[in-house]
Amino acid sequence: MNPSQLRDDMPVLDEIIYLNTGASGPSPRHVVDATESWYEFHEFESAAGPGMYEPAFELFDGARATVASHIGTDPGNVALTGSTTDGISRLPLAMDWDSDDVVVRTDVEHAAGILPWRRLRDEYGVEVRVVETDQGWIDPDDWEDAVQGATLATFSSVPWTSGVRAPVRELTERAQDAGARVVVDAVQSPGQHPIDVTEWGADAVAASGHKWLLGPWGAGFLYVDPEFAETLAPAQLGYRNTVDPYADPYEYVEGARRFEFGTVAPAPYAGLQAAIETIEDIGLGTVQSRVERLTDRLKAGLDEGRLVSPREYHTGLVSFADDDPEATVERVAERGIKVRSIPTTGVVRASIHVFNTADDVDALLDALDG
Repeated sequence: MNPSQLRDDMPVLDEIIYLNTGASGPSPRHVVDATESWYEFHEFESAAGPGMYEPAFELFDGARATVASHIGTDPGNVALTGSTTDGISRLPLAMDWDSDDVVVRTDVEHAAGILPWRRLRDEYGVEVRVVETDQGWIDPDDWEDAVQGATLATFSSVPWTSGVRAPVRELTERAQDAGARVVVDAVQSPGQHPIDVTEWGADAVAASGHKWLLGPWGAGFLYVDPEFAETLAPAQLGYRNTVDPYADPYEYVEGARRFEFGTVAPAPYAGLQAAIETIEDIGLGTVQSRVERLTDRLKAGLDEGRLVSPREYHTGLVSFADDDPEATVERVAERGIKVRSIPTTGVVRASIHVFNTADDVDALLDALDG
């Protein structure tokens, strides 16, 4: 599949110029078809054949394998979740905390990277340190100072506010050298650029398929380093994350699968597999080169001094300052263009993906000028 074929398979593009993939990517028709056809098989046919559980578990196994291959790890290190928020939120509940512990995060985290740690602060007295960034740039030395004595450090591989690509391995190494576990919110990475969680070295990485992978809602994934996994006792217990659910005492299964505890809707993971296969078919090299050309075009057309994202290419997220972001979003929406504002930052953010075109970028620039 090439970008033009992908574009032709996305019905929403008949209605609007879509520049908001960083919030949620609209799925192509064949990804939705894969999800719907699996639902129909499961609900209409499987009960009369192998039953409803065996096909679901086979689908889960296949989805883990597809995700694992895409992010550079083994299937046993992948748990299927509902979303990035879901994956991140399962981790603190599996660890022991007290008032001597410290969590470090940055000032540009999404709510998924803020609220779980505030809860630890409020319920256990955990200290939460916030590292200030420069429009998403994390100074490694400031980071290293902050993580001294920390229990856990967390940051985004790509901040949702500006689209900067973080030096994940360097930040991870500095935090781990200080004795901290590292959790990466990677939701803005899959589908934009290659990911190798083994090279990153983080203890856990959470992401989802509904943004740049263009998959359906409800299909997220969580990588957990196998050594870290064995130290974790998830709060939720069920027939899927115990060796024998009727044994007393119970025993968690090995690896990341200890975070999969009960019955969930399987079909979104059929869509996730189709979405990953689509991006891989197009090629992440093609994605990056096309997005670089289009984001360069957008940045060149913005007024001097307005750009918040880096001038050079990092990702498809392009944020720019605006006196009234909400009004600007509404004004360009009247021209049939979907972008978004970022709360509390005073910026408008456009997301450029491989299905977008130069005409899309020019239409946005014209709308901003008008």
